[in-house]
Amino acid sequence: MRQRTLSAAIFVMTTLIGIIAFFYPFWLPLVKQSAITSQSHAADSPLMLTLLVGVCFVVLLLEVQGQATSAKLIALLGMLIAINSILRFIEAAFPLPGGFSPIFFLIVATGYIFGARFGFLMGALTLLVSSLITGLMGPWLPYQMFTAGWVGLTAPLCRPAVWMLNGEGKWREVLVLALFGGFWGLVFGVIMNIWFWPFATGPAGQYWEPGISLSETLQRYALFYVVTSLVWDVARSAGNVALTLILGLPTLAALRRFQSRFTFEYRPLFPSSPTQGEL
Repeated sequence: MRQRTLSAAIFVMTTLIGIIAFFYPFWLPLVKQSAITSQSHAADSPLMLTLLVGVCFVVLLLEVQGQATSAKLIALLGMLIAINSILRFIEAAFPLPGGFSPIFFLIVATGYIFGARFGFLMGALTLLVSSLITGLMGPWLPYQMFTAGWVGLTAPLCRPAVWMLNGEGKWREVLVLALFGGFWGLVFGVIMNIWFWPFATGPAGQYWEPGISLSETLQRYALFYVVTSLVWDVARSAGNVALTLILGLPTLAALRRFQSRFTFEYRPLFPSSPTQGEL
């Protein structure tokens, strides 16, 4: 119980750090803006990456300190991350339409079945390992890890909706996860654009400038997003929905099979008889 509380506190702190990392440029009196977006966060990205990787390993160590089933779940997590990393490698070799990526479906399904902590690790470590395999590394990586981690972290929020629909293990459950994946297909792009947007330059009506009001900032970002990213993210959203509808039932069944085998508790049918010394 104490280990779970500690790991939950670590995730809360990490989420707060991630939010600050995305939004702190808006609080600076002066931001160096450039047309080359890859220079954004060039100074702080290594620190964020080190922090995130350190947090993931600390949580994994806490999990392994528990029961033997925890070690089995960690092994399962490694297998799922490897599968997702291969999927992203295929995506890099044969680019899919728009922002569609096959990795989000498994992140959502894993977080939904195994819980928020497992989902966060699945999302963050998938982006880390797949970036090492594909070479898609840059100052954007820790921000992708944060956002993908949040996808898995929030996946258990689907459970109340499924419960209200009384559809667990049926097509209604898959439909809820499909809508959730479609939602995150858009929100992932909305969040990820923020990592470079305050540093970018362009038409005044679409880019941020120090000193403008909050309402004007939101208006400019909304226009920027619609013009540059909406179509791209709609493809990701539609892909998440389609992949969940196609693979949802067999994937959830397989994950539940692993869950039932790794989390069972042995309880003897009859209590042991007292020894002679206890009589």
